Amino acid sequence: MREDTAKRRQALLDYDTALRTQFGTICGVDEAGRGPLAGDVYAAAVILPENHGIVGLDDSKKLSEKRRDALFDAIQEKASAFCIAVATVEEIERLNILQAAMLAMQRAVAGLKTAPAYVLVDGNRMPELPIAGEPVVKGDATSASIAAASILAKVARDRYMTQLDAQYPQYGFAVHKGYGTKQHRDALLQYGPCPVHRPSFLGKILHEGK
Repeated sequence: MREDTAKRRQALLDYDTALRTQFGTICGVDEAGRGPLAGDVYAAAVILPENHGIVGLDDSKKLSEKRRDALFDAIQEKASAFCIAVATVEEIERLNILQAAMLAMQRAVAGLKTAPAYVLVDGNRMPELPIAGEPVVKGDATSASIAAASILAKVARDRYMTQLDAQYPQYGFAVHKGYGTKQHRDALLQYGPCPVHRPSFLGKILHEGK
């Protein structure tokens, strides 16, 4: 492993250790799926023990799909508590995507079997929670707990989109996971939207196709 990678991963652990010393049990929270044109938005909350022994824990964006899949299992096995939650396409449309993502994160924290003393949320906004906490910009590259949550949320959502691909194979969900790639946009113009698309995200694309 490259020295800079090892230092980065150690920094994630050190960040959490300092906060545990200050607050006690901490929880990392992250979401996946705010940007896609289709599908639910996912969130995960993770409480890691001090010495969790999860090898290679890192920002999900810096990991291969194979490595994320392996860590997905390791995190669930070794976490003190975790919960993966969603907000549906219907809720995204009713609330807007930001508020739906906040709702998914609230559900993830509420679903933990153990309540943490302090919550770290990736980004610059906090959902309303009955527990103290703070937002951490680029949190998945800062905190091991948030990194773990980002992996759970991303892998769970990617697998969900692969399942949707079996129902709606014409859109290529397994490939682009609902994001607005050329393949996806072309399929939308050819076939129109399906029930898992987010109508409020499609106006410009469908208008351009007329």
